[in-house]
Amino acid sequence: MWLPIPADEIEGLPAPEESGFRYRFWNGDEFPADPAACVFYTVPYTRPEIAVRPLPGMTSVRAVQTLSAGTDHVEPGLASLHGGVRLCNAKGVHEASTAELALALTLASLRGIPGFTRGQDREEWQAGFYPALADKSVLIVGYGSIGAAIEDRLAPFECARVARVARSPRATARGEVRAFTELPVLVPEADVVILSTPLTEQTRGMVNADFLAGMKDGALLVNVARGAVVDTGALLAEVASGRITAALDVTDPEPLPAGHPLWHAPGVLISPHVGGSTSAFMPRATKLLARQLTRFAAGEPLVNLVRTTE
Repeated sequence: MWLPIPADEIEGLPAPEESGFRYRFWNGDEFPADPAACVFYTVPYTRPEIAVRPLPGMTSVRAVQTLSAGTDHVEPGLASLHGGVRLCNAKGVHEASTAELALALTLASLRGIPGFTRGQDREEWQAGFYPALADKSVLIVGYGSIGAAIEDRLAPFECARVARVARSPRATARGEVRAFTELPVLVPEADVVILSTPLTEQTRGMVNADFLAGMKDGALLVNVARGAVVDTGALLAEVASGRITAALDVTDPEPLPAGHPLWHAPGVLISPHVGGSTSAFMPRATKLLARQLTRFAAGEPLVNLVRTTE
C-alpha cells in the first residue's frame, strides 16, 4: 500500500498483522519499494506532475486513489495498467475548503478587496459604493458535491436566485439542476458564474468566446474548477474590455508563469490553486483513506469510484 501520508498518522487503518498490508510512504521522491508489489496506490496530493510516474511498473495494482476531487491528472497514465483497476477520487475531502474559497473570491471581487489591498500599500483611502452579493443572480456550473457545498454557503447572502447546471438534469432538495445544454439560456441571466465542474472532454474549453460573450455586462466569472475549462485567450479579451471581471483559483497554463498577461489583466483576481489546501484537508483525507482501505481489506466495494480500467 503506497500512501502519501505516513501510516502512523492515519487513525483507523487496517492493522498489518490482521490485514497483511505493508504500508509504504511515498510523496514523489525515490520509490519506497518495487512498484510491481503495490496493490493500492494513493496519488500524492501536492505534486500532480509525478502522479503517473510509478503506474507503468504497477503490474499488480488493483486500486488507484486520488486525494483530489479531479482525476484528470491521473487518467493519462491508466492506459499502462491492466484491466479491472478501480480509480477513485476524494469526494468528501475538498467540499468545505473549495466552497469557502469560491465564496471568498466572489465576495473579494465584488467588494473591491484587491483594490483596497493595493490602496493600503499606497496609504490611499478608497471610499465609495461597491457591488454586493445580495440581490445577485448566481449560476453554478458543475453541480456535484462541491457545487452543492457552494450553494450551501451562498444561502445566507440573500442572493436573488441560484441556478444549477450539471452534465445531466435532475431534481435536488434545493431545486432543479439543469443540463449543460441550457447554458446559452442561463448564462446571460447570471450576475455571478461559478465554475466547479470536473475537467472532461465535454468541459475542456467550455467557457469559450461564445460563453463569455453571453455573460451580461458587469458579470463576474469565478473558477474553482480547472484552468482548462476556460479559454484563457477569450477570457483575456473580455476582461481587457472591462465588460466582465474574473476571480481564478485555477489557470491555464498552471502554475501561471511570470510575465503571463493574466497576472495584470484588469479586473482579474488570482489565487494559486489553493481551493483544497487548507487545515480541513488532512483530517478528511486520512478519514477517507482509513475508510477506503478498510473496505479494500474486507473485499467490499470502494467508495468514490470514478471508473474501472478495461
